[in-house]
Amino acid sequence: MTQTPTKITAILTAHLGKAAELRTLLVGMAPLCRAEPGNLRWDVWRDRTHGERYVLDELYKDAAAVEAHRMTSHYQSYLAKIPELAERTAWILEAVEVV
Repeated sequence: MTQTPTKITAILTAHLGKAAELRTLLVGMAPLCRAEPGNLRWDVWRDRTHGERYVLDELYKDAAAVEAHRMTSHYQSYLAKIPELAERTAWILEAVEVV
């Protein structure tokens, strides 16, 4: 059975006065997510024009790795904190033509 990579791109825009707290949360998540067995990439980016906007660039070896990620305590904690810190939009993507 072939494993199909799964990419997640999430955009988080901090609520007024919450950008520093959001940044701290995201930077703290990075090493935990990168250490997950099915994680291939977990990067935090910040919009140069709108400093309160962050982009998560995640890549997992397959859908099972995404599900395992969602079950971790650090992800559950993140989900609980995000509503007070930011607006969040996430896309779960499948590869079409990737090198």
